[in-house]
Amino acid sequence: MFRLDAEHILRPVRLGDGAALARAYLANREHLAPWEPTRTVAFFTEASQEHHAQQCVSDAASGRSIRFVIESVDGEIRGRMNLNNIVRGAFWSADLGYWVDASLQGRGIATRAVGHIARHARTELRLHRLQAATLVHNLGSQRVLASNGFEQIGFAPRYLQIAGEWQDHLLFQKLLEDDGDRR
Repeated sequence: MFRLDAEHILRPVRLGDGAALARAYLANREHLAPWEPTRTVAFFTEASQEHHAQQCVSDAASGRSIRFVIESVDGEIRGRMNLNNIVRGAFWSADLGYWVDASLQGRGIATRAVGHIARHARTELRLHRLQAATLVHNLGSQRVLASNGFEQIGFAPRYLQIAGEWQDHLLFQKLLEDDGDRR
């Protein structure tokens, strides 16, 4: 668990988060729609989100991914931070994804949370690098990444299907060893 400010913590997804996740996604449905894949009605249900929470716990136990929530003092979920596709072997890398509640935009929550995730990836998971992709026009997310030492490494045409269309993305990476703690 990481403290982000006086009202928010960052913690791993756990069993029982389904109801709060469903509320968070419903509250941010319009806010997230331009930045995420098209979601079915079922996605926003408590049952679907509890199934997702179960998958998150299972994936964390197997080392495939670690997914976090931003939780407010009232117990509500206000965002997500995900380390997906954790690869060991010669790569030692993971994909970073995140979103923050519309009401928290511009308060530095995402920037602080990404910083905590990067340190966790370096010190606890011993990863070599994180990579992230943003829509070309997602300047806010690009600022969050730049503030945390990510550098742009490429352009990927029609990279992901977002909001129902294959959309171009900018690719970023952070070499975690550059923050110290070299192997």
